[in-house]
Amino acid sequence: MFSIDNWNEVFSTIQKNKLRTFLTAFSVAWGIFMLIILLGSGQGIENGVKSEFKDDAINSIWVRDGRTSIPHKGLAPGRDISFTNEDYDQTKQYLDGVEKIASRYSVWQARLNYKKEYGSYSVRATHPDHQYIENTVILEGRYLNNTDIIEKRKVIVISKEVEKDMFLDEKGIGKYIKLNNIPFMVVGIFTDEGNERENRQVYIPISTGQLVYNGSNQVHQFMFTIGDASYQKSILIASNLQKQLAIKHNFSVDDQRAVNINNNLESFQKYVDIFDNIRVFIWFIGIGTILAGIVGISNIMLIVVKERTREIGIRKAIGASPNSVVGQILHESIFITTAAGYIGLLLGVVVLEFLSSNLQSVELFKNPEVDFGVAISATLVLIFSGCLAGYFPARRAASIKPVTALRDE
Repeated sequence: MFSIDNWNEVFSTIQKNKLRTFLTAFSVAWGIFMLIILLGSGQGIENGVKSEFKDDAINSIWVRDGRTSIPHKGLAPGRDISFTNEDYDQTKQYLDGVEKIASRYSVWQARLNYKKEYGSYSVRATHPDHQYIENTVILEGRYLNNTDIIEKRKVIVISKEVEKDMFLDEKGIGKYIKLNNIPFMVVGIFTDEGNERENRQVYIPISTGQLVYNGSNQVHQFMFTIGDASYQKSILIASNLQKQLAIKHNFSVDDQRAVNINNNLESFQKYVDIFDNIRVFIWFIGIGTILAGIVGISNIMLIVVKERTREIGIRKAIGASPNSVVGQILHESIFITTAAGYIGLLLGVVVLEFLSSNLQSVELFKNPEVDFGVAISATLVLIFSGCLAGYFPARRAASIKPVTALRDE
């Protein structure tokens, strides 16, 4: 255990060698600081990209109508492909791997009003499974159900934001709100974890929406989840769907523009692969930074031992043991590197907090954070490496006879 005299000697030595102390501390602090910034920024970008997938189920496939771009069986390109309820039914019944499925008939701008309050919102006429595919969170009441579809009920599910706009301080559940002057009963209040525009939507049964808006049996798009299917299985399901739709709508199976099939799992996997590579790159740079810090500490420790060879000789001449001499030198090194590592860690966290609070509007950079276990481990590695680098030269110098050490220049 070190006494007050030992600590006084440490601080006295630091005071006498300010430049050396600063260089040692800066090497450690800069290495940890850069590691924290690199890891935190990488995590922030990864969080931002992943948040883009929160709006929809990752294991979902989305299908939108398109326009043919390849001639097929004497038919010229440029034909519009339109979906109907039959496409939804066939996909639900015959496509292997489908779990939850919904189709959507959309009205982009519809007028809602309650008493004297008016607003323009997008209407999505859909099926009950849409809740799970869109990750819609019900706050009050319920979502659409199968009875609503069968009976073509005039019921509506609105977001918390729409409830606030239309009903002000009142509760919306159970009340009637007019959608293009047609009364609909509010049965549910929801919120969506996706972007803000998702909370400017309202949901009604697809059968009701097709009836009210003269949509006949038209469907703008349909989407479904594929359970725990693997990445390769999801590609096969999407390929089978392309073939099924190509046969029904009479277009070439190689025509990628006839229908737009978006495999969320495939897209997510691509981002995962990208961030795996980014993570490797960040660690490569981070380890390089740490190694630079270790080299800096090592060099400085060698200088320290060289400078204190005569001091070691004097200490040994008056009775100090080699271990006590080496221990005093390493005690000083451990104190400096620990304090500097903490400062670098603290500054890195402060900078990440600043970036987090000032870049909230940047969608692809959210909550930059770092695993503190990794940061602390890196700090300990720096401290240990610096001590190890200085220990052997110090030990060698301490083993020299006092007379020889006193002659050292």
